[in-house]
Amino acid sequence: MKEYSDKEIIECLRNRQSYVVHYLSDRYMPMIRLIVYPNGGTNEDAHDIFQDGLIIMLEKLDNKEFALTCKFKTFLYCVCEHLWKRVLDKRQAASNYLTRRNEPEVEKDFTEIIDQQTYEEIFSDVFETLDPISKKILTLYWQEISPQEIADKLGYTYGYVKKKKCEAQSELTEKVKKHPGYMLIKRTELAAREVVH
Repeated sequence: MKEYSDKEIIECLRNRQSYVVHYLSDRYMPMIRLIVYPNGGTNEDAHDIFQDGLIIMLEKLDNKEFALTCKFKTFLYCVCEHLWKRVLDKRQAASNYLTRRNEPEVEKDFTEIIDQQTYEEIFSDVFETLDPISKKILTLYWQEISPQEIADKLGYTYGYVKKKKCEAQSELTEKVKKHPGYMLIKRTELAAREVVH
């Protein structure tokens, strides 16, 4: 896969070159999933955050006065992380409006910390159930190593690495959804929403 410099990426985005969007998706989607998955997000959430993040970046880049003061990757990460935090805040507020509105602030913060820890534990548990090859490929993807580099490093074909990565991500997402801890959190959130309504 051809590598693009930050300057080339910015120019391509300003000129609405669709191929650079595919490049960014292949290159940085693993990074976005790493933001989303530990907090109970899905593959669909990651794609939504990535798309919303790109839209924000396009709006900024359309301003010719705008100058990028950090790496493009860092900027994209910060934008997507901020967007995901807003999504989590909205979900938290919607599900816990009535059940938590009279609780002390400290207690609410403690509950949110526990939820965060639980999601991270679920993600870690599920990740460990994947086969060694899947774990290796995903880990390298999250380190932002290109598919071709992974293939060369592990001695597989490029096509196998791409296929295995998709299968591993799909398996990871499905197993997270079926994890008893995840299902318990979702049932609790559902019960909280029913109380609200």
